[in-house]
Amino acid sequence: MKAVIPAAGLGTRFLPATKAMPKEMLPVVDKPAIQYVVEEAVSAGIDDILVIIGRNKNAISDHFDSVPELEVRLEQKGDKGRLERVTKSSDLADIHFVRQGEPKGLGHAVLRARTHVGDSSFAVLLGDDLIDERDSLLTEMIAAHERTGAAVVALMEVDAEHIHMYGVAAVDGAYSDIDDIVKVTALVEKPSAEDAPSNLAVIGRYVLPPRIFETLERTPPGKGGEIQLTDALQELAADPGAPGVVGVVFRGRRYDTGDRADYIKAIVQLAVDRDDLGPDLRPWLKDFAAGL
Repeated sequence: MKAVIPAAGLGTRFLPATKAMPKEMLPVVDKPAIQYVVEEAVSAGIDDILVIIGRNKNAISDHFDSVPELEVRLEQKGDKGRLERVTKSSDLADIHFVRQGEPKGLGHAVLRARTHVGDSSFAVLLGDDLIDERDSLLTEMIAAHERTGAAVVALMEVDAEHIHMYGVAAVDGAYSDIDDIVKVTALVEKPSAEDAPSNLAVIGRYVLPPRIFETLERTPPGKGGEIQLTDALQELAADPGAPGVVGVVFRGRRYDTGDRADYIKAIVQLAVDRDDLGPDLRPWLKDFAAGL
């Protein structure tokens, strides 16, 4: 199975930081956000990854390339720790890049992967959602796809005041007797709290059958004038002659880097759990919070 990581967005919520730097390269502690996503795919057994990029995104491909002069310098200094961290990103997987061209939405970005993916099922991982390495969401989704043949989306319970920011699933819970795997009967892109069919939001992980490409080809622009992946999945869910769409309800640790406040929270949450940073950071945070 191959993985597709759409990374062509403009990152306008982080301007001016993203004027020259791709938002996917913003550091989360000491790694760019996109490296966490690639590492997640690799941990699930995927070693062929296609990144969909736009203009001014060359820093992403540079990050996953080797830097011989830096590696030689670190080796000469005997700095094995930093050398291992530098070379890890270039040795993670077989990473390819293709340009999206015009920013026509997530569905259009996924469609750009058609030639690389071919006739096989594939995973899609969005860079705004980081899943903790201790949680096996993508592995569970791949297993659900292999059992059912259905398109698989990751679902997470979201408070009503935030539901308008997501695609939302209507479910009947009758697809499987396995806990937290539900049949998706409909999908609505960014509904109001009053119109949302549930509190289960689609978060940025998908495992898709190759027929999704045919569906995306005929999917017209939807909300925001963009080709929405949610609309194509809705068509699959409504097809009575197909395996449809199932959802894996995720109850683990997710770090949202989609806006500035959540990005800062993600850094803090990940840092406090690290052995090299947590012991100093946790007592400082308690003292800082007590002084507010």
